[in-house]
Amino acid sequence: MPASQNVPIRGRLKNVLSLEDFELQARRHLPRPLFGYIAGAAETNASLRMNVDAFRRYAFKPRILRDVSARSTGTELFGKTYAAPFGIAPMGISALMAYRGDLALAKGAAQSGIPMIMSGSSLIRMEEVAQAAPDSWFQAYLPGEDDRIDALLDRVAAAGFATLMLTVDTAALANRENNIRAGFSTPLRPSFSLVWQGVLHPRWTTGTFLRTILRQGIPHFENSYATRGAPIVSSSVMRDFGKKDHLNWVHLQRIRARWKGNLVVKGILHEEDARQAVELGVNGIVISNHGGRQLDGAVSPLDALPAIVNAVGGRTIVMLDGGIRRGTDVLTALGLGAQFVFIGRPFLYAASVAGIGGVRMAANILKTEVDRNMALLGLSIPSEMSEEHLHAF
Repeated sequence: MPASQNVPIRGRLKNVLSLEDFELQARRHLPRPLFGYIAGAAETNASLRMNVDAFRRYAFKPRILRDVSARSTGTELFGKTYAAPFGIAPMGISALMAYRGDLALAKGAAQSGIPMIMSGSSLIRMEEVAQAAPDSWFQAYLPGEDDRIDALLDRVAAAGFATLMLTVDTAALANRENNIRAGFSTPLRPSFSLVWQGVLHPRWTTGTFLRTILRQGIPHFENSYATRGAPIVSSSVMRDFGKKDHLNWVHLQRIRARWKGNLVVKGILHEEDARQAVELGVNGIVISNHGGRQLDGAVSPLDALPAIVNAVGGRTIVMLDGGIRRGTDVLTALGLGAQFVFIGRPFLYAASVAGIGGVRMAANILKTEVDRNMALLGLSIPSEMSEEHLHAF
């Protein structure tokens, strides 16, 4: 099915044919500091490049003359059937890039039949997102402090989230040199350069920035803990991100005992950590290097995938994010043992330029690619994808 069907395409998106095309649109639409925040990673961007390059080391070995006329991209995860084997990864401060960004992502995902994971460093209250899109997941950055852990878990449960994702690769703040070079800082600091960027990008200024200020006021970090965090322009904002270097396996055990829903750990790259997480009873793991935004030079999730699948396969749900831009990438990850994948940057680019419609369009493009590539590989359902269909260079 062509990507244009069932998704209204605005005039400015008429040339968008792939997820990569949304990045080109977002580069023109967003002020340079905000685009740089999304596009950049840590230090030399080595892990960011490796995430994408890892997929190029595999080619396909299709099977032919198989009746795939009844094929379906539907995929079951935690007892729910989604429209495709992918979802939207958590991304912080999305409401700076797109008006009410977390809601745009969550609603677009819900309308597309895929899961969206709300970031703990978001600027919209989790309760609003859970009400608007009840099947969304919540991702937390937790400190090694029992009282704050317990209070946030209770708030997430009360909001109605059924799946909690704990991100564990943030023991220290990353060296985001690229953010500084692009002019982005946390807290946001007003400057002539920032004002000039607003002048150069009037659609973002009126449609996102001024609209947000007039209707919601100065954005705050709403979900770092059980109580409201600091405004994004506050000099004390970084205090909300402290004490994560205290987090350890004992805390994970405590979280597992207190959280009654699905528990997923994100940020695992080593098979021994995967084994230990499974032993503590997590329902799923996401192999991830944070999109290259934490430890520069960390192994790509795709390269880490086979060893982790061998270590824990069958005992928990193994998922992956990082570097996925095409339906072929989705299927490559499935072929190496992932059961589901998540994509971040392209969906935020899509939301920034076209809101909910952009998110739906991005999901439809990727789902269409998966469907087409399944047919060409001789697959009827995503779980039929295996190493049999892959050739490693």
